[in-house]
Amino acid sequence: MIVAVVISSAIAASGPRMHTLGKGKTMAITQSAWTGMLPVDDTALAVTDTGGPGMPVIYLNGQFATQGYWRRVIADLGTGWRHITYDERARGKSKRSADYSFEVAVRDVDAVLAARGVDRPLLVGWSYGAYVAAHWASRYPDRAVGAVLVDGAYPYDWLDEATERRIRKLFRRLGWLMPLLRPTGLAPRMTAEQQADSNIELGVISRERELGPVLDNITVPVRYVVASGTSFGSRGDEQERIRTSLDAVTARNPNIKVSAKVASNHGAILRKDFRAIAEAVREVAALDRAGR
Repeated sequence: MIVAVVISSAIAASGPRMHTLGKGKTMAITQSAWTGMLPVDDTALAVTDTGGPGMPVIYLNGQFATQGYWRRVIADLGTGWRHITYDERARGKSKRSADYSFEVAVRDVDAVLAARGVDRPLLVGWSYGAYVAAHWASRYPDRAVGAVLVDGAYPYDWLDEATERRIRKLFRRLGWLMPLLRPTGLAPRMTAEQQADSNIELGVISRERELGPVLDNITVPVRYVVASGTSFGSRGDEQERIRTSLDAVTARNPNIKVSAKVASNHGAILRKDFRAIAEAVREVAALDRAGR
């Protein structure tokens, strides 16, 4: 299934002031919009921040996708929110790095938030980004409004030796195509081996014994938007079988619910069902404002 996830997934600021966001909590906000490169470790991330006093929403991309994938969701939500998007390392306009691990992806969320003066965001993650959002919300409940997880972060043991071989074979086969796609933002500036390693690492993180406790530990509102059917690279009904693992999660943790099960598949969900994603964002924000 994760092969499908991979293939499916592109001014100066004024000083901060304090803004109250429900339950008496405050966060620093930056008034001005900002677009630029943020130096982090050995790389630099391309970041866009709309600024303003609205609730900050940080969008976490699919494994090899870019921040541009969120444009329909952002447009639907409108200007009453503060939208923060960025390209992960070697994706989109961001620079290459020596480290593309999942832990670095989680840590980069902190780097972006700190640079933009945001203490307490609402996280929205699709595919790989859903795993990043789930981990971040689980680790830092006092810093998260909540999270919207879009067809990702399902605790399921889909990785075995045969699947690992299939992943490596696929990326070797696609290796010739990646340089042609990079100028369009549709492929990362990573080697075939690096992409395969990242995908396989996600398979380990997805295992029930690994991801289950992360989700069980979440104490803030989380809403899933679940896709339907299969995508490129998946086989049979494996994606639907993986999605069924969510039933046990919602039964164990009352903070986690399914906001919508939509008709589009994994690869098309941001394009075709952006309204459902935006509505889930509004749902989580409303819970926070009401003090749950």
